[in-house]
Amino acid sequence: MKKKIVSVVLAAAMAASLASCAETTTTTKDVYHVGICQLVQHEALDAATKGFRDALVERLGEGHVEFDEQNASGDSSTATIICQNLVAENCDLIMANATPALQAAVAATNTIPVLGTSVTEYGVALEIEGFNGTVGGNVSGTSDLPPLDEQANMVSELFPDSKTVGIIYCSAEPNSKYQSDKVQGYLEAAGKTVNVYTFADSNDISSVVGEACNNCDVLYIPTDNTAASCTEAINNVALPAGIPIVAGEEGIMKGCGVATLSIDYYGLGRTTGEMAADILTGKSDISTLPIAYYPNPVKKYNPAICEQLGITVPEGYVAAE
Repeated sequence: MKKKIVSVVLAAAMAASLASCAETTTTTKDVYHVGICQLVQHEALDAATKGFRDALVERLGEGHVEFDEQNASGDSSTATIICQNLVAENCDLIMANATPALQAAVAATNTIPVLGTSVTEYGVALEIEGFNGTVGGNVSGTSDLPPLDEQANMVSELFPDSKTVGIIYCSAEPNSKYQSDKVQGYLEAAGKTVNVYTFADSNDISSVVGEACNNCDVLYIPTDNTAASCTEAINNVALPAGIPIVAGEEGIMKGCGVATLSIDYYGLGRTTGEMAADILTGKSDISTLPIAYYPNPVKKYNPAICEQLGITVPEGYVAAE
């Protein structure tokens, strides 16, 4: 019940935030210098960064915000260097897109405001015991965590005869492990046998997916940045094997999956941009800002892969564009 109340409050806060997008905040500084560290280039993170930039420019006004946007190409060490450089530039705020980027930004500064986005679980990412929804200090942001119980339920809904489910994720991503553990519990409670497979990086992903396909009826891939960057390689193994994939987010689903309970990463980025505008203009204190969650995930399916696998999608799913 407590979780539901918190979700409703956060949903209302996000709705109010989005509703104010058209307003332009009167700036207290001529030009704000905002650094962006994005972990890797893929559809979901790109959309979040675009939403962040769009919302911040709309709120602060054209010419009142200057971005230094950099991409770490999937390398945590590069993210660390990027964030250290942004701190050296004395940015007014840093937006960290994805968990390793957030970790790098938090390690680089305890004074410059840091907003994360596309981060699944802040307590896990920042090793906060008893996390209550507010990081405190100079850190806040938005989470891309969907209702994991509902994602697990999709496996039974789409594949009622499935007995063994394989969960695949990158071992270097702690938020992926968090999702895997949660979904595994839900699936086992539903009577499924669950096998967990991890890969270290993109070099061994094909062999790991192949092993999973040989031993499972259906696969689940959480919101995992490395997997999102390797959907073609995953699809080249899973599709010929006839093994369907339920994905944690829409970008992975479009590349190799049949369905997902999807959040809107562009909308998530916009909410992060709204938070940034309020922080920069003194309207909000980042130390008291709770993490915000996307309120209305949507069940979506991949028409092309569903057709190739002969899967009939039940009512209530929307075809991904």
